[in-house]
Amino acid sequence: MANNHPDSKVYPHATGAAEAMVKAHEKEESLKLYSGWFCPFVQRVLLVLLEKKIPFQYIEVNPYHKPQSLLDLNPRGLVPTLQYYNKPLYESTVICEFLEEAYPNHGLSLLPSDPYQKARVRIWIDFVTSRIIPAFHRFLQFQGEDEGLKKVREEFLGKIKEFTEEMDRTGPYFLGEELSLIDLVIAPWAVRLWVFDHFKGGLKLPEDEDEEWVKRWNVWLNVIEKRESVVSSTSEKEHYLPIYQRYADDVAQSELAKATREGKGVP
Repeated sequence: MANNHPDSKVYPHATGAAEAMVKAHEKEESLKLYSGWFCPFVQRVLLVLLEKKIPFQYIEVNPYHKPQSLLDLNPRGLVPTLQYYNKPLYESTVICEFLEEAYPNHGLSLLPSDPYQKARVRIWIDFVTSRIIPAFHRFLQFQGEDEGLKKVREEFLGKIKEFTEEMDRTGPYFLGEELSLIDLVIAPWAVRLWVFDHFKGGLKLPEDEDEEWVKRWNVWLNVIEKRESVVSSTSEKEHYLPIYQRYADDVAQSELAKATREGKGVP
């Protein structure tokens, strides 16, 4: 049955800069990441691994053709799934925080040492998953035009505005001069905003000079798009298009697409 899954015919591997990154992480390592090159939740984990310079083995799987090796670790067969000394971990934000704690001396420190600031980062990480991503998909999967499309667009922009207004005023990153985990957990969706230009008539950010949050968002987005970890984990746009076409037509059968149709959040 899995071979007939309607979403299973994705391009088989990463391309462009991401292909080079994958090839650089093919050798055997005790830390293994079961991945789908196209998945933004996988990219979250990749960004942490790359920023912290943690040695890992990249294993490409088609999550609609679930290999037994993945199912043995994660019965749901979802990516990302991390294999840490033969022990499984899943859920992207859980993995990201685990990597920060398990490899404290590798690369960047991605969570503040101050307990309050750390808790605040976790609040906004949750906001990304529970508010921004569902609004992203309600906008992308909406069928129709005029007032209905305008409503879901404005809902999504409202979530982006709320997030941006919590950023440090100067930046360029969310907390200020230094990159942190909150920047990485939203980055995969931020660098996919072009899908709205392609499928839904554009994001249509406000152009009013009084909209200071738009300027701040653009400062943040500009630095994130150029970040080496983001560039090296992003494939060529043409291979994302067939995947997002199915979301834009609201026929995708991923767990997230189905949850969106049912009015639910990230499953």
